[in-house]
Amino acid sequence: MLAFVSLAASAQEATPESVMQTARKANEYFMKKYADPTVPTNVNRIRPSSLWTRAVYYEGLMALYEVDPDVRYIDYTDRWASFHQWTPRNGIRTCDADDQCCEQTYLDRYMMSHDQKMIEHVRENLDHQMNTPNPKADNALYGWWTWIDAIQMGMPVYTKMWRATGEQKYLDHAMKMYTWSRDTLAGGLFNTQEGLWWRDKDYVPPYKEPDGKNCYWSRGSGWVYAALVKSLIDLQAMPKNKQTKRYIKLLKNDFLLMSNALLKCQREDGLWNPSLTSTNYEGKELTGTSLFLYGMAWGIQNKLLKAKDFRPACDRAWQALVRDCVHRDGFLGWVQGTGKDPSAGQPLSYTKVPDFEDYGTGCFLLGAAEYYKLIR
Repeated sequence: MLAFVSLAASAQEATPESVMQTARKANEYFMKKYADPTVPTNVNRIRPSSLWTRAVYYEGLMALYEVDPDVRYIDYTDRWASFHQWTPRNGIRTCDADDQCCEQTYLDRYMMSHDQKMIEHVRENLDHQMNTPNPKADNALYGWWTWIDAIQMGMPVYTKMWRATGEQKYLDHAMKMYTWSRDTLAGGLFNTQEGLWWRDKDYVPPYKEPDGKNCYWSRGSGWVYAALVKSLIDLQAMPKNKQTKRYIKLLKNDFLLMSNALLKCQREDGLWNPSLTSTNYEGKELTGTSLFLYGMAWGIQNKLLKAKDFRPACDRAWQALVRDCVHRDGFLGWVQGTGKDPSAGQPLSYTKVPDFEDYGTGCFLLGAAEYYKLIR
């Protein structure tokens, strides 16, 4: 107990300046290592740099730019986006959320410059998906987000497009796809009783972890948590009508259910395990922790979460990330590799390089930028 109190006290020592310094260090490491943003990735096979792992990095970079407006970040982003012609990976006819994730940054840039070229292909892509049933989901028109990662990759694209254009159809479609994943797919992927999400249909009961617990993957729930924050940001920024008020109520309720559940899952050292409620694969992990920090810090600032309950959790999370994960040169340890459950990329360590580094940096920057705003 004394160690816990000591840790909580030391976490209060974080300052806006120290948080910014750490965020910059992690980002500089990445931008130096991947100096040319157009170069394809080469993990087992060649993939264009518009794939989802890199797109998540740019989500984090846009968050960093909001609090640290360095023109180099915009230049780096525009060089990447222009190379890919402001188009989703695999073209405008893709309906895969992983391909669409890069469109979040295209839309963020559009909101800064209002250059139509940045979103014309996004519009074509979303209009195509909105009229395309998914043959892998019983031809459900809204059945494209069959894994919860897709909610983060795809839902903010739709809400940002609604915000950019004012066209309600994008928001309505996003909410129908969200509720299909939430309530219909495999009986519903969101366990409202426990406030956590099953990753996809393969993990709903009767599937259990070896200790008999439900399988709730940290980064999977983190993806949804981040999507709720981003979507609520867009919803709260726009004029309200009866429909949008109903959407806000649903998303806020889900955010609160998740927040309370996640608070109970935090490790004493401030991090979260890859497996949120099971003893299977207990251990340190950065990506889920960063996404939970992002959501909780935002929730406190927007009066959805009580600071007395959640601020200590944010402080402990940041202290643990700095202490246990960030190397002196900005490399990030304890990043779980790509996959779909707590077993992915195991065993993790402080020095292990994951198969992809980019989304780990993106998650970290999201959490760091929002925590900076909280303590600033």
